[in-house]
Amino acid sequence: MTRPSVRRSLAHSRLRMLFAVVGPGIIAATADNDATGILGYSLAGAQFQYSMLWILALCTVALAICQEICARMGAVTGKGLADLIREEFGVKLTTVAMAALLTANFATTVAEFAGMLAAVVIFTGPAARFVVLPLAAAMIWLLVTRGTYRRVERVLLAASTLYLSYVVSAFLAHPDWGSVTHQVFAPDTRKMMPMTSYLFVAISLIGTTITPWGQFYIQSSVRDKGITAEQYRFTRWDVYFGACFTTGIAFFIIVACGATLHVAGITTIADAGDAARALAPIAGRLASVLFAVGLFNAACFGAITVPLSTAYAVTEALGWESGVGRRIKEAPLFIGVFTALIVLSAALVMLFPNHLAALMILPNIIGAMLLPIILVLMLRLANNRRLLGSYVNGRLYNAIAWTTTVVLIVLSVTLLVTLIFPAAT
Repeated sequence: MTRPSVRRSLAHSRLRMLFAVVGPGIIAATADNDATGILGYSLAGAQFQYSMLWILALCTVALAICQEICARMGAVTGKGLADLIREEFGVKLTTVAMAALLTANFATTVAEFAGMLAAVVIFTGPAARFVVLPLAAAMIWLLVTRGTYRRVERVLLAASTLYLSYVVSAFLAHPDWGSVTHQVFAPDTRKMMPMTSYLFVAISLIGTTITPWGQFYIQSSVRDKGITAEQYRFTRWDVYFGACFTTGIAFFIIVACGATLHVAGITTIADAGDAARALAPIAGRLASVLFAVGLFNAACFGAITVPLSTAYAVTEALGWESGVGRRIKEAPLFIGVFTALIVLSAALVMLFPNHLAALMILPNIIGAMLLPIILVLMLRLANNRRLLGSYVNGRLYNAIAWTTTVVLIVLSVTLLVTLIFPAAT
């Protein structure tokens, strides 16, 4: 073989390896843009126009680092995050963490079905929930319990491309791109008032971009896919691309709502469906339809990944069998947790469709407050040389991850103080 032939062969081999391991990073990050995420980004744009884009830029780096840490631990140890927490920190701490995660994830799953309903009623009446929600729940259940990991991954990767509808919606809104760019690098502090509302939406923004359940999902999916430490260098790029893609979509959602809803004085929206409806008279029917289609896709995406991550975490914490493609006899608790979340969430939205507005944003706040606990446990594991050997965290990763943890704690405490003592802010 000539040298050019050898180089081409090596390049093709690396490309095949990259496509063989791609998936977990993109899916785990994209899943953060679920129904609660769409609402969080819509609120950020509607209330504060572009003044939160700088936070999103920082979230990109933090998300990439946090997801990379878990993906690396999954590849090196061959275990899920809950597995490692149980083995290293004991059953009591694991039980507390899982109880908090289960509560937050149930609220999030309910919000996903509420998001589906919010998207559907734009085109039909509310009675459609009795058809659409059971059908969606049944299809999601069949996909996960009767399919294979590869099939689920392909469906989710295909669904990821539908998020590009938000890019089109943003351009149809005709924003002032000069102002958008300026706000990314030098935000206008005058647009950050009132401070209590700004902090609330900021925490929601961080909580929907970097989620506790996302950390469990990516590590378990890396394990399920069978990615090894030798293949991990390719998975790292999958993680980085996923982080940039998901925050890029969030960027365009904020821009679309900032250029339309904020300019029109529409700063209060109950759900992301309100944002889609409000776009029609301002940016045109096409922008509204694309936003609604994106919302339904995002809600379905989240209704798969959030219950999956919960089932992974609970079964791993208890040492039971887990994994996509396992049948009920092989993994009864895994299938049981997934099924319970899907059925109960869909039923709750069908029975109480008019009392779920708070659940659309509440999971983001709960997630942001729970995340520091998960990050501390993650970082202790990621610096354990006995577990990871030469794959332990470097100084830069530790600095960024610990900074993210401290910032979330400070923001949460500050928000509580401003809520209790509003006159002080």
